[in-house]
Amino acid sequence: MALNKVLRRAKIKRRIRKKVFGTTAIPRLTVFRSNKQIYAQVIDDNTGRTLASAGSLKMEDAQKVNKVNQAAIVGKKIAEAAQKAGVERVVFDRNGYLYHGRIKSLADSAREGGLKF
Repeated sequence: MALNKVLRRAKIKRRIRKKVFGTTAIPRLTVFRSNKQIYAQVIDDNTGRTLASAGSLKMEDAQKVNKVNQAAIVGKKIAEAAQKAGVERVVFDRNGYLYHGRIKSLADSAREGGLKF
């Protein structure tokens, strides 16, 4: 049975979320990618709280570059915000997206910004 894109990603996402769980010590860095923007959150799944977040929608400098560079800017911002919240280590939740392009760019720049995963 052929699945459409949304159902396929939902299936992959469920499979990933069975394994990836953010704790208070090591929260989860999750990524959401729309057609034009990209967003990231650091989430403590034990308490259900978002510790830090960043998105390209309200960043002026992110609107002037291509989407891969936009993701890199968001990765740096989420690393800064996470470190302000006292987070150094995270588990990466790619949210069902393939690990290349914008997702890889965001992850690499978050690592450069000081997050360990």
